[in-house]
Amino acid sequence: MIAQTLTPTMTESRAADSAISVLDDIGNTPLLDLTPFARSCGASEHVQLYAKAEWANPGGSVKARAAFKIVEEAEADGRLGAGQTLIDSSSGNTAIAYALVGAVRGFPVHLVMPKNVSRERKALVKAYGATLIESDPLEGSDGAIRLVREIVAADPGRYFYADQYNNDANWRAHYEGTGPEIWRQTQGRVTHFVAGLGTTGTFVGAGRFLREQNPAAQLVAVQPEDELSVIEGLKYLPTAITPGIYAPSMVDRHMAVSAETAWDVTQALARTAGLFVGFSSGAAVAAAVQVAKELPHTADGVVVTLLPDDGSKYVSLGLFD
Repeated sequence: MIAQTLTPTMTESRAADSAISVLDDIGNTPLLDLTPFARSCGASEHVQLYAKAEWANPGGSVKARAAFKIVEEAEADGRLGAGQTLIDSSSGNTAIAYALVGAVRGFPVHLVMPKNVSRERKALVKAYGATLIESDPLEGSDGAIRLVREIVAADPGRYFYADQYNNDANWRAHYEGTGPEIWRQTQGRVTHFVAGLGTTGTFVGAGRFLREQNPAAQLVAVQPEDELSVIEGLKYLPTAITPGIYAPSMVDRHMAVSAETAWDVTQALARTAGLFVGFSSGAAVAAAVQVAKELPHTADGVVVTLLPDDGSKYVSLGLFD
């Protein structure tokens, strides 16, 4: 049976250290067994479905991995030094992660977010002491990107522009962390990796590692079905600013998910599996279940996806009422 949690040597080494930072708890998230859910949706008994519970990270999302890696590398090479302010754009989770890391490391953080992001995400950013700058809600995440570029251009010496969409530390966080965790937690049996495309760091980094371990592993990229399908955390790349870190040649299959389907699966996960997750998680599971259902009934598939966050940051939107 595939282990549901990972107990790394890193954890053992922490036990001897009485002073542990909250940042030390980034990564090594549980791998949850969603096989019963997949089979209830029609998947073969030969197929297994697993999902990384990324809300277990400090800050409550997968974005803690990339944010911390970006900061670590910038501090190490001097791009983020004394007196500088970290600035970036985000639709929410990366903003929260930057704010948390800044609070621990002791540097100011300015974050540009669309004005219409949920009340919870704004509150969390402010709780960690970061400065929130709101961009045009009608322009979405691309509008936030354009505004942060204008702010940095006006006063470049003041800021370290983290630039999560074009910073290779983003995908390296998943190449060095998420990918190896999935490989160990499945004992190298993963056959399909399904991940949503936002900054694309998770897909590129974890996918690159898994492909190196097993060239036959299939990498499935998930996007909204069109630009009108709003799924928080995901981008419809044909009409969006394409992240510089994206590697389209890595994609074995593109899967489009409607906002309605993402919501239906999100609701089903809460009510039948006890998993209260965000909408991008619902989209990822919807795609992963479809992959599992399409595998031949004689094939022993191990499909792994990733749940970027839980549903707590979306309650005020009213969609769970």
